[in-house]
Amino acid sequence: MTTDLDGCLPQEAYAASLAGFDLMTVHRLAALLRHHPPAEAFHVAAGDLPPTDGLVARVLERDDVRASWRRSAGRRDPAAVWERCRELDLQVLVLGRDGYPELLQHDPQPPPVLFARGDPAALDGRRVALVGTRNATAAGRHIARTLGDGLARAGVHVVSGLARGIDGHAHAGVLEAVTDGAAGRPIAVVASGHDVVYPREHRTLWERVGAEGLLLSEWPPGAVPVAYRFPQRNRLVAALSEIVVVVESRETGGSLITAQMAAERGIPVMAVPGSAISRAAIGVNALLRDGSAPAVDVGDVMVALGLDHTRATPRADDPRVRPRPADVPAYRVCSVKASTVGEVAAALDVSVVEAAMALARLEQAGWLAHVDGWFEVMGSPLACP
Repeated sequence: MTTDLDGCLPQEAYAASLAGFDLMTVHRLAALLRHHPPAEAFHVAAGDLPPTDGLVARVLERDDVRASWRRSAGRRDPAAVWERCRELDLQVLVLGRDGYPELLQHDPQPPPVLFARGDPAALDGRRVALVGTRNATAAGRHIARTLGDGLARAGVHVVSGLARGIDGHAHAGVLEAVTDGAAGRPIAVVASGHDVVYPREHRTLWERVGAEGLLLSEWPPGAVPVAYRFPQRNRLVAALSEIVVVVESRETGGSLITAQMAAERGIPVMAVPGSAISRAAIGVNALLRDGSAPAVDVGDVMVALGLDHTRATPRADDPRVRPRPADVPAYRVCSVKASTVGEVAAALDVSVVEAAMALARLEQAGWLAHVDGWFEVMGSPLACP
């Protein structure tokens, strides 16, 4: 780890502090760290240094953001945040720096900062997400535990959000197999700081996942599980998986959000068939009706894993889907400078609606980042005439 100019703190300490700022979003944090080293980014957010990038400057033009970040900088001393991370035995992984998971480098919305307890090497193995409703039936809990146990014994790592119901029972099954010497490991993504266990009854489960596998969060120590953090958690559950298996789901819920985010990333979604008269099966049966493959047992999932090895290890080539030819002009405009929808529409002499749709597609595919109404290019440049 490199340190700041004074040689006192690692750069990761400043990133960890920034991740907990009030009014900090994934997009804003990504923009700060894309254009500034973490220590410099902290001082830019605190108002001690001017931003070197126009996009960050425009974010700081908002009075509420500027005032909130200055207050946060006063409360979130990087040295104190770093010490708390050390007490909890956390690794702080920063996008673009050594140690960050290659698997997430090209995700359409990679987490700028990750807090990890356990062994990040688990992400190099085969990975299946087991997700489902918190209000699981007895049958659903049994299936989740059985699938978790069977996959772990087959050497497959199991990803979940450690929620009540399906998620917790899936990882309980994995840990039973680990106790017997299985090679598969639990990988969990949570929606709070590592020291804020939610739900509380999963404290032992959290500790064992961190000890036997990998426990991840985008949120620093002390962060509480507020509602908007759960969909963000779900996107990482999807992004870290080769296949997402929905065990039980009602008509709406986090597991269906995870399935949608997996589909948007080209990750296969499987579903465990359920009774037509069970509310806990409404969501999974809808997935099956819409084309998801059935997962009746561990064998079905193993067959699916054998059909596609492309996500077993990180790919060296750029995995982003190339934009539609009609969207390339919008990309070119943003490659010159960060632009708003209106500026792109004016530059291309098209309607705002047309420009907005092109920009949305480019953002979804990972070619653009969207921060407070401004779009800028992401990752390696698009090779286009």
